[in-house]
Amino acid sequence: MRELIDDIDRWVDNGVRVAIARVVDVDGSGPRLPGAAMAVSEHGDVIGSVSGGCVEGAVVVEALEVLDTGERRMVTFGYSDEDAFAVGLTCGGTVHLFIEPLDW
Repeated sequence: MRELIDDIDRWVDNGVRVAIARVVDVDGSGPRLPGAAMAVSEHGDVIGSVSGGCVEGAVVVEALEVLDTGERRMVTFGYSDEDAFAVGLTCGGTVHLFIEPLDW
């Protein structure tokens, strides 16, 4: 999260709303551990990573909806190892994320 602070500060200083997505748990194998974070601006700009690429686009969609509604949410994304390999991902597993609007 610390590596995101400068960009988040810049967005907030410019009046841009931001949502934060954080990995809170992983079942099975996963590319990022709990604590990994991604920030999404109301314009769809993204910094950080919560999955190493396999579900980043879906997380952006969820984060933008959180900004629209103002409601925090838990979301879960997962693939079996076999399904992950079939679509070209390096790992299966399930990642649990908490997404919330930033309120500084």
